[in-house]
Amino acid sequence: MGAPGLVLLWLQLCALTRAAYKVWVPNTNFDDATNWSQNRPPCAGAAVEFPADKTLSVLVREGHSISDMLLPLDGEFVLASGAGFGAADAGSRPDCGPGARARFLDPDRFLWLDPRLWRPGDAGRGLFSVDAERVPCRHDDVVFPADASFRVGLGPGAGTVRVRSVQALGQTFARDEDLTAFLASRAGRLRFHGPGALSVDPEACADPSGCVCGNAETQPWICAALLQPLGGGCPQAACLEPLRPEGQCCDLCGAVVSLTHGPAFDLQQYRARLLHAFLALPQYQGLQVAVSKVPRPPGLREASDAKADTEIQVVLVEAGPETGGAGRLARALLADIAEHGEALGILSATARESGAPVWGGSAAGLKAPARAGLAGGLAAAGLLVLTALLAGALLLRREGRLRYAGRGGSGTRAGGSGLRYAGQGFGARVCRAHTCPRLQVEEARRGGPRSGRGAAGLPQPGVLRGGLRGGAPGPEVGPKELQPQLLP
Repeated sequence: MGAPGLVLLWLQLCALTRAAYKVWVPNTNFDDATNWSQNRPPCAGAAVEFPADKTLSVLVREGHSISDMLLPLDGEFVLASGAGFGAADAGSRPDCGPGARARFLDPDRFLWLDPRLWRPGDAGRGLFSVDAERVPCRHDDVVFPADASFRVGLGPGAGTVRVRSVQALGQTFARDEDLTAFLASRAGRLRFHGPGALSVDPEACADPSGCVCGNAETQPWICAALLQPLGGGCPQAACLEPLRPEGQCCDLCGAVVSLTHGPAFDLQQYRARLLHAFLALPQYQGLQVAVSKVPRPPGLREASDAKADTEIQVVLVEAGPETGGAGRLARALLADIAEHGEALGILSATARESGAPVWGGSAAGLKAPARAGLAGGLAAAGLLVLTALLAGALLLRREGRLRYAGRGGSGTRAGGSGLRYAGQGFGARVCRAHTCPRLQVEEARRGGPRSGRGAAGLPQPGVLRGGLRGGAPGPEVGPKELQPQLLP
């Protein structure tokens, strides 16, 4: 069985054991245009220059004619069948230019902690990962493709990177002593470098509800590597009150649903439910979802009196220009949990939604300055009308023709939670970022007698609790309405 067949068999075994795996993307292949200063492989007759102070392995797939070559300090060429080098006069191709020198880019630029350099091996359509989980997690299997040469920097400041297994050069390293011996060999030194360490532990994630990724300590370096092309700073989010989910480096626009669960919850089954029952619907096309177990912020544990130190985080973002879909899907998920939460093993759910887009919305055809001018004009007009009304009221009062009489009325709902209830329906609105009441969906047996079950045997919508600490909305109270009456 060839190398591709071994890789396929290994990936199938990962799927059977419910293990996730990440695939290394960049390479140091001679024929890859992205490895050269001119963004193309060397022309015939070109002078080839490798970094003199570097160590690397280079796979060569084709034959090349060059005029001269400056080799690295230490390295190797891995020649595929039919590949090789031949001599040619300088500038033998007119499009190369006389004396053109092709420089191989720094192979040490590829870092393990850079999320852009990894590809999930089991990602389905509509799925993505938060930034910290794009790098291999504690229970992930790591694959370095056998048909490419590579070089990986471990560190800086990362300490020991721990994964479940590493596959490189057609070998799978699942024991720490085997991996250590490989890293100390010449083949290992050509491919792995840096101050960090790499360790494996074959223990798989045995919890059906999932396991925490384990990259919280390395997230500062993950974000630094991710944002390095942007100068180290996050781009401004295109919405008001953006969200920053656990494990994400920068703010984003969309919605976040947080779930607490019981022992019956299965993360993979719930992820599949989101894909097939929601994201497959036409109204949610263009949305992407990330589902994972994350540490629960201590403040939320204290506010909800929950002892669980983890929760399931569902991040919803919009990949297209349309807006509002993430919020609608978040509300649909809350309604689904209210109806089927007990069968799914979900105990409670909380949703947060980012604010309106900075540009677009119902006035998408207007430019930002025009919208600002329109808003300013309306504000000025409103101020003039208000001033005129106040002046008229003051004049009538001075003349003794205006008095006020109080009358009780049905005022607004007290409590300020912004929740609405309609029978047994799920009427809670999704809250905005930074002003988020806890919307808790609890099993019906917690609030009293067990609710009835529908035809499918699933529980009917449970009890909803709103407010900052899960309390019910306050009673109807009404401030007095003041109505003007003219005297005869």
